[in-house]
Amino acid sequence: MQLYCNSLTQYSRLKTKEVKVGDLLLGNFNPIRVQTMTTTDTMDTIATVEQCIRCIEAGAEMVRITAPSKKEAENLLNIKNELRARGYTTPIIADIHFTPNAAEIAARIVEKVRVNPGNYIDKKKFEQLEYSDAEYAEEIDRIRDRFTPLIKICKEYGTAMRIGTNHGSLSDRIMSRYGDTPMGMVESAMEFLRVARHENYHNILLSMKSSNPQVMVQAYRLLIQQMDAEFGECYPLHLGVTEAGDGEDGRVKSAAGIGTLLEDGIGDTIRVSLTEDPEFEVPVCKDLVKRYQGTVNNKHTNGSVPAIEKIPYSPFVYKKRSSFAINNIGGNQVPVVIADLSKINKISPAHLESVGYTYDSNSDKWNISDAAADYIFTGNELLDFALPGTLKVIVYPATWHLSNDKEKYFPLYDSGAYLNGTWKSDTLNFVMIDCFNDQTSLNDFTNLNELANDNTVVICLSSTNQQAMPSVRRMFMELLQRNIHNPVVIMCDSNWQTADEHLIHFATECGALLLDGFGDGLCLGMSQKSYTATNNNNAQNASGRNYLSNSTVEQFINATAFTILQATRTRISKTEYISCPSCGRTLFDLQETTAKIRSRTNHLKGVKIAIMGCIVNGPGEMADADFGYVGSGPGKITLYKGKEIVKRNVDSAIAVDELINLLKENEAWIEPVM
Repeated sequence: MQLYCNSLTQYSRLKTKEVKVGDLLLGNFNPIRVQTMTTTDTMDTIATVEQCIRCIEAGAEMVRITAPSKKEAENLLNIKNELRARGYTTPIIADIHFTPNAAEIAARIVEKVRVNPGNYIDKKKFEQLEYSDAEYAEEIDRIRDRFTPLIKICKEYGTAMRIGTNHGSLSDRIMSRYGDTPMGMVESAMEFLRVARHENYHNILLSMKSSNPQVMVQAYRLLIQQMDAEFGECYPLHLGVTEAGDGEDGRVKSAAGIGTLLEDGIGDTIRVSLTEDPEFEVPVCKDLVKRYQGTVNNKHTNGSVPAIEKIPYSPFVYKKRSSFAINNIGGNQVPVVIADLSKINKISPAHLESVGYTYDSNSDKWNISDAAADYIFTGNELLDFALPGTLKVIVYPATWHLSNDKEKYFPLYDSGAYLNGTWKSDTLNFVMIDCFNDQTSLNDFTNLNELANDNTVVICLSSTNQQAMPSVRRMFMELLQRNIHNPVVIMCDSNWQTADEHLIHFATECGALLLDGFGDGLCLGMSQKSYTATNNNNAQNASGRNYLSNSTVEQFINATAFTILQATRTRISKTEYISCPSCGRTLFDLQETTAKIRSRTNHLKGVKIAIMGCIVNGPGEMADADFGYVGSGPGKITLYKGKEIVKRNVDSAIAVDELINLLKENEAWIEPVM
């Protein structure tokens, strides 16, 4: 199988064509550029300029501004002139969707235009269309006729272009031939790229955005493979997860998608789409990018990880790795979460609140949340209180040997100690392997062969290599090649300092593995130095969001584990919100409305609710949602069930209540527990 990147075992940037956006160079091993998008009304010149400046001073190297019609496109000149007058030369990008005329105006003014091939010429009505090959060819000719004038303008003015596919706005024509698939996303962009190449225009970037990180990652991989097969070269790639949401959810979902690709050296510019002010997106982008700074020749040296000649799985289609079940780990069960409490000096019932268990002394019962850890690791401590019925404890072997309750306590070994040891559980043993940086796991993988014959062993994979994820992934590939089906827990430690950094690290390292179908559990932790630093600085990030102000490090880590599983759609434990980041098209206060809807519905486990500022991407991006709340005009909301409009032009003052009524009518509502 042809690779979509240079290497699956060593970090190496993918070579792409060099593109110039103003004075900024992208691709061809130039630094990964950071960008964001304004949320102001484009016709409000001063407000847009001032927001651009806040973004630039936060570190944005490009700023995108929506231009939904000719008047906004024309006003980009006033915005650009005001920015230049204030001494800012940062490239401006015009965001175009339905209006080719606006794109042609903007291309004469700004340094880059973004067009969406799904709605730039085609329209989306969710109709199933049938085309003969000749009729389909006629549609491609229509695209060429309508798209070529913009290409000629861009060539004349030296303007760059992003061909930006959105999963939710694929045209009916593409959907009818390719379906709602990553390949359909690729072909949507390739149709436009072929026209541009025919016109000898190459100042182009591409993107494959989706609110589903799994779809997004597969589409970018397929796009790279397709460009290489068809052209023998690759254009620069803009990475992003669209409609990611806000807070921890938005950061984790973005990092899972963007980080997965960055880990493989893919990506030349990134934007994190948060339902927050745009300047708060930039620090998250910078946290993602800085993981790859300081590389030598755009490469990392990654220990003794052996190369892989043949990938034993498809990176273009999600398929969960097959494993047998031990207790509640592996098989067809959702991934478990193991909480590390070993850094607490003396664990009490109160400490279990941080991992989802609350004790009620009046009823003498434990209340268990949907985000309650399945196991806790206590190191050398045996607990002196009764545990909730579902919770089990992992300890070191000597401590396990002293335990009187072998149904609640299970041992954790390194591979050598387990194979040579005499104290073993009859039912469940956790065995750690430091992938390709541990002498006990080398030597032709003989330890793996021995562990494979033991149906009580859950393998715990981690790596202390500089780039841990490819090392762990390589071990997963070895398991596949050797038909080893023990369940596997992914163990990931962070050496960073702040909450945002930890979120990015955990979501990138674990998300990349989970999105490829690897992992039957997660165990996240911090080095002692990071744990202490995180406690001391209380993890306040650049946006002022203090994740630990009312919680502990353990609570933060446990919540992060469940958020990663939710983002990768491998374990659903809460309501999912598909929320756009707001822009000048937004027809209501998106942040305030999202917070209001979340406060009313965040107890609805597994329900997907889309909150969209306007109709440009709304109906498409929320096609994956169960219910949708979309701005349809000033002060007006349209409510959806799936792809179907249920209520039009609802007054925004009562729209949230009407959404709740819609949930009730469709038996998706349960009363919250007070």
